[in-house]
Amino acid sequence: MASARLYDFTGDIKGKVDLPASLFDAPVNRPVLYDAVRMYLANRRLGTASSKGRSDVNYGTRKPYRQKGTGRARAGRRSSPIWRGGGVVFGPHPRDYGFTITKKVKRLALKSALSDKGQNDGVVVVESVSVDRPKTKTFVGFLRGAGLHDKRVLFVMDSFNDEVYRSMRNIPRIEFLLSRNMNAYEVLKAEVLLFTKDALASLEEVFA
Repeated sequence: MASARLYDFTGDIKGKVDLPASLFDAPVNRPVLYDAVRMYLANRRLGTASSKGRSDVNYGTRKPYRQKGTGRARAGRRSSPIWRGGGVVFGPHPRDYGFTITKKVKRLALKSALSDKGQNDGVVVVESVSVDRPKTKTFVGFLRGAGLHDKRVLFVMDSFNDEVYRSMRNIPRIEFLLSRNMNAYEVLKAEVLLFTKDALASLEEVFA
């Protein structure tokens, strides 16, 4: 069974905690992870790139010069793609790049990503996080004590806490996520997953 180091909010280690086997002991399915990450990135694309074709370019329909007698190739109009300033051939147009995968596959990808982190010492648990007022120094002190200050950390809580969020939002390389919104992409992007105890219980309740 995978386990994780357990800290208090001062950065002192308190021991180890067993991770839920239903989430952290699954086989790592790389093809499913590939599909999940590709879907996540595709759905974030705006798809707003656009170009003008020859019918969209603001030129008149008059021939640039007469058909015969000039010694040059025939030219019908200035908007031709072979002319400078003419339309673009097969250029990009606004489109939706998004696609979906089934809920079952999404959940399988999440379990694979969590298992990969759990089996490679990429999960840390903190007993609880409490701050009286937003103070970045307090959160930085905890990260240094736990040896996470130079890691790309995904901090996971079970519910939103404004004081905690405002304490960590200016720290480089750390991101905040609620346990119910976990996805394979965010898990794989992080070097270390930092859970509160309540977030770990909530994650098991939602996804196990």
